[in-house]
Formats: sequence, structure tokens, C-alpha cells
Amino acid sequence: MRSFDLSPLFRSSVGYDGMARTLNNMTQEPAPSYPPYNIERLNEDGYRITMAIAGFGEDDLNIEVKENQLTISGKVVKDEDESKDRQYLHRGIAERAFERRFSLADHVKVTGADLENGLLHIDIVREVPEAKKPRTIPVNRSTRKLVDAKVA
Repeated sequence: MRSFDLSPLFRSSVGYDGMARTLNNMTQEPAPSYPPYNIERLNEDGYRITMAIAGFGEDDLNIEVKENQLTISGKVVKDEDESKDRQYLHRGIAERAFERRFSLADHVKVTGADLENGLLHIDIVREVPEAKKPRTIPVNRSTRKLVDAKVA
């Protein structure tokens, strides 16, 4: 049972299209296992996605953010002259093309990506606008004097 009908939940709500699309995509797509990755929380508003992508260089990767969707794809561009000269006895490094998608929450921004020792690190920060942050309302001491009502 991999499909769910979520339409009754959204009949009386407005503006939750993104959530419906995310839930629908999560139930329909099989979870890819390549390349392996970690998601870690660095601090209250900072996150990092780390992907193991041995054999890929900076020119082989494409990282794109569009409509709260982070897409990381990779395809090794092989040099034909170099591949003709090599004879592998065992080939364990996959170097196969991949595409991995992550749904980003509102006010989440990708701040950078680094490739180091076969690991791709993507830094993500949640930047909530001042208008959306909770604020404290100070309670002032009243300067008005209460007037006693005379009962007749």
C-alpha cells in the first residue's frame, strides 16, 4: 500500500499545496540509495548535507535550488583518450550519474557547497524574517487613575 488519497485533508484548507505535493512525492518515489548522505544539525538554524561522491569533480556536479527544492546531480564526464588507455581488473568506484532531491522548508537558504576528499558538503541556514520571529510585548504600568463610581 504505497498510495494515499490525501484529498479529503485539503478540501477545506487553502495554501497547503506545497505540503500536499511533498507528501505525494514522498509516497510515490522509491528512496534512492546512491550516493549515501548524512544530514546534520550544526546549530539552532544551521544544517549540513554531506554526500559521499568519490570520483566526482567540481565540474561533474550541478546544485540547484528551485521552489524550495534542492537538487544535486552528478555525471562524470569521461575523457575518451584516457578511458581507452586504462584496463581495470576491478572497478568498485561507481561514478554513475545520480540525482538527489531534498525538500526545503520556508525561509531556508543554501549558503554554500564544498568538495573535500570525496565528500560534498552543502551548508544550509534557516533565516526567519524579523516579521515572522516571535517578539515580546512589554507590559507598561498604567498611569490612568481609576474613578470610583458613586452608587446612587
